[in-house]
Amino acid sequence: MHKLYQWFDRMDRRITAWMARYGVMLLRVSLGLVFFWFGLLKFFPGLSPAQDLATRTIDLLTFGLVPAAVSIPVLAGWECLIGLGLITGLFMRATLLLLFMQMIGTITPVFLFPGEVFTAIPYAPTLEGQYIIKNMVLVSAGLVIGATVRGGRVIADPRLVRATKSL
Repeated sequence: MHKLYQWFDRMDRRITAWMARYGVMLLRVSLGLVFFWFGLLKFFPGLSPAQDLATRTIDLLTFGLVPAAVSIPVLAGWECLIGLGLITGLFMRATLLLLFMQMIGTITPVFLFPGEVFTAIPYAPTLEGQYIIKNMVLVSAGLVIGATVRGGRVIADPRLVRATKSL
């Protein structure tokens, strides 16, 4: 039984070390793929499920000064830029700034169009509402990635974590 425990412990440490080494990079690339994919869809009218809500939100936020023929391609390009920045790991500070600015914009329909975002306010979201609420995960992923932009890392060894806390 003791050898089995040692084997599991050794495997757990290896897996945890692998996750610490590659987890943030995989998070960054997968988040980038999501942004690039969703941005790309917006270049093709009717393919993005969020297009109508995004159009009306931007129209309201810009007081009707930016027509949909301009705002949606700009939003599409913005999301593709975020995606490319995350996938390549280049210009991360600028990429994360664009990401957080875009996320502020995506949450505004909750306040501007609550009747379309919820079937029963505030606990039963529509499909569009679910689309917006899942952005909390994207923001959280951006925060984790942002914590590593200046060289921060995930540390798998709890002894090292305890040692750094005493600094």
